[in-house]
Amino acid sequence: MKIIAVVVTYNRRELLKRNIGCLRQNTPLHSIVVVNNGSTDGTKEWLDEQTDLRVIHQENVGGSGGFYTGIRYAFQEGADWIWCMDDDVFPRPDCLEHLLPHTACPDAGILAPRRLMEGKIFTNDFRQVNLTNPFASMYQDKLKKLVVNAPTEICGTAFEGLFIRREAVEKIGLPNKELFIFCDDTDYCLRAVLAGYKIWYIPDALMDKEKFFSNDTWKERNRKKKWKRFYQVRNAAYLNHRYGRNWAVKYLRSFNAVLGYMLTVLLTAPFTDAYRFSDLAKFWKAYTDGVNEQLGKY
Repeated sequence: MKIIAVVVTYNRRELLKRNIGCLRQNTPLHSIVVVNNGSTDGTKEWLDEQTDLRVIHQENVGGSGGFYTGIRYAFQEGADWIWCMDDDVFPRPDCLEHLLPHTACPDAGILAPRRLMEGKIFTNDFRQVNLTNPFASMYQDKLKKLVVNAPTEICGTAFEGLFIRREAVEKIGLPNKELFIFCDDTDYCLRAVLAGYKIWYIPDALMDKEKFFSNDTWKERNRKKKWKRFYQVRNAAYLNHRYGRNWAVKYLRSFNAVLGYMLTVLLTAPFTDAYRFSDLAKFWKAYTDGVNEQLGKY
């Protein structure tokens, strides 16, 4: 069995070093591919010194573009299974060992390890997807509300340890690189499930996840992350439009969500510069771009 790991990184050299160190302890990995999305913090120079890694340098095309490049490369190299992750997760030495027995399940298209943050279970995985009720979230039956001690079938997880079968890639293709950031993992999981594959959450396969602390005020945090909110709104609207089973899910669910952001702008713009009134048009454009399935980097 040929297993290739794919890591996408951007300006987090020290986290990447730790991630690679953890991957080097997992066997049997055929190779590790690192997709560097245009880092400027010395990541490129460090990667170029590593003789056991396969490195792809490219411009910053977001996480989705990074996984598109990495999975395509691994697939072309003949990988039977492709192990995908960001640079801020750290597989335990026996993580891969615990995933491998479940590759024998013929309808398993994707396997997902359990992530831990400061020793506590961290998960946004979900077991059901809602494509019909516009007044409820798409993500239903979340694992964080459950006690899970055995392999469990899920419908969605993050690009943080996804272990993908070659045949699934053949059938559903590569990640949608036009999403840039946010929802690319959900989109890929939905495509796998709708194609008839199962996704299994494997609680014995453990990865640690970096916790990012912030002492920023509400204003500072939202000012810094505002640009990400536009992608979040747009890509969620894209998912609802693409996969929704009725008009209300395709348009109304995302409309309700963007109204919430726009209301926040209206209530806070007079008193803080976290949001400006000009952001109203940007949020509306994000929504309309999503429902019109007009993607790409802003």
